[in-house]
Amino acid sequence: MARTLLLVVLSIALLLELALTGGAFFAPVFTLTQFGVKYGPETTFLAYIVAWFLFFVSLVAAVALAQVWQRRPGFATWCYLLGLWWVGIGIGIYYAFGKPDNLLLDSVKGILIVVLTWRCQVSRLMARRY
Repeated sequence: MARTLLLVVLSIALLLELALTGGAFFAPVFTLTQFGVKYGPETTFLAYIVAWFLFFVSLVAAVALAQVWQRRPGFATWCYLLGLWWVGIGIGIYYAFGKPDNLLLDSVKGILIVVLTWRCQVSRLMARRY
């Protein structure tokens, strides 16, 4: 059950990241506005960097999803990395900018991934013992 929920959470997270990535590449004005930044000549470079940054996070989420789907032994490393990343991003954005929506979206998503990964590992260990 934990593996199925982990696959669902990772799939939703990947879709969200891909949507943000597509927005950053193909609609930078809209994406930067969502982050509270006005698009202009000074922020064109920022939009480009944000797009590649979001693409990298999407790739990590895709690798984590593939690892869980294929039941690879190293899936936990990718999932913990991604989950802790999102927890840190959510807390950091809340602390620095006071945005509770990011705290809820990113941190809850990250905590879910960490907890579900831990549950998958526990159930794998229990299955090995018996």
